[in-house]
Amino acid sequence: MGLLVSEILPESDGGASRGVSLPVRIAHALAQRTIWHLNSTARGGGVADLLEKSIRLHNESGLRARWLVLTGEPGFFAVTKRLHHRLHGSPDPAGPLGPAERDVYESTTRRQAREVLELVAPGDLCVLHDPQTLGLAPHLVAAGLDVAWRCHIGTAARSAVVRDTWDFLDPYLRAPARCVFTAERYAPPGLAGQRDKVVVLRPSIDPSARKNRPMTRTAAHDRLHAIGLQPGPGRPTAARTARIVQDRLLPADAPMVLQVSRWDPLKDMAGVLRGFADHVAPARDDVHLVLAGPEPDDIPDDPEGGRILRELRGVWEALDRPVRERVHLVTLSLSDPGANADSVNALQRRADIVVQKSLREGFGLTVTEAMWKGKAIVASAVGGITDQIRDGHEGALVRNPHDLAAFGRSILRLLADGDLRERYGTAAHRRCTKEFLIYREFMDYCSLYTGLLRRTPTATHP
Repeated sequence: MGLLVSEILPESDGGASRGVSLPVRIAHALAQRTIWHLNSTARGGGVADLLEKSIRLHNESGLRARWLVLTGEPGFFAVTKRLHHRLHGSPDPAGPLGPAERDVYESTTRRQAREVLELVAPGDLCVLHDPQTLGLAPHLVAAGLDVAWRCHIGTAARSAVVRDTWDFLDPYLRAPARCVFTAERYAPPGLAGQRDKVVVLRPSIDPSARKNRPMTRTAAHDRLHAIGLQPGPGRPTAARTARIVQDRLLPADAPMVLQVSRWDPLKDMAGVLRGFADHVAPARDDVHLVLAGPEPDDIPDDPEGGRILRELRGVWEALDRPVRERVHLVTLSLSDPGANADSVNALQRRADIVVQKSLREGFGLTVTEAMWKGKAIVASAVGGITDQIRDGHEGALVRNPHDLAAFGRSILRLLADGDLRERYGTAAHRRCTKEFLIYREFMDYCSLYTGLLRRTPTATHP
């Protein structure tokens, strides 16, 4: 399998264009440069979603920005998925990282760097995203490019597995001029004291994006009927865009609890299902649970998704029939991004409660989406979620993500108290508007770019 480099310049998805008026000094400093963002997948997951909207806003605001998606062989993504879990503090059943993993990682990123250098020009800026791309940094810096690395994952924990992972990445971490984290506490110990090198930049959502636009309850119902989740007149018209595992349709008036995320062990979809079956369903016979995520085959850099989804289906099949009839597993195709956005929007608008019971989470974009839509949220008090939601203000946080009884109690409390759901939803929307929209993130990016620019002339490629 050869390595591919794809350039993506996202087209408008029909939303109102809203560029940002740049200060003259920023516009002048970046006028003759192209800003390249590099990651490992064009669709599925938070980073791809962030980049799609951000690159469009860059260009609407007068900057020349491009997005490169780097692909590799399955062995490379198996290694980088282990790095992903390790940087969240998860135990690694495959054991320590050694020479074999380093050889796979370095050989792939070295070849990727050669292809990237055929596209970029002297003076351009490169922003690398997550561990999959960090290995390119030494090669791009050696070629005279200004490079930043943005890490969207992390934990404040300093366990042995986290330390070992940062040790593995340390040779590449030295190269970028700036290392960007969602929270300062996520930066590795090796960067302690390097205040100029560590940058904090929180992720955001685009309120004008198709996934986040206003949608009436009727429109949401029509969309969920179209994919085959809810009843309605005629046959589903968009069933090809979704695969749904269910014993019966979701009643249009049933209270609905929703989690939307990748089929990833750290998102703990199985824990959500068990918590619902053991602690919510016995107390309320009218509530339904919807677990939704992307089609695993559409995400090449995530080799675990298919297995996690199959295991979750096994848990669903083992439920007693009365409970199983109230649980719906929804897999959404990424082949039509617009249809996917409409379905996610409809699910989130339809939900009475949105949950994010992650075991670990760098930052929860689906939490931000639910905040924007004014939804009551129950989430684990882990990682970046605690920077998004204040317990008892914008939602309910469960201190121990493994405490399924506490998770169930939080859901039942919100189901029983419509006023509390409304208060949480109103506060969540207000906080999202203030802190987590794309326009604030874009200006933070501009500060990053101007900080990257060197005083000395940029070297040419060797």
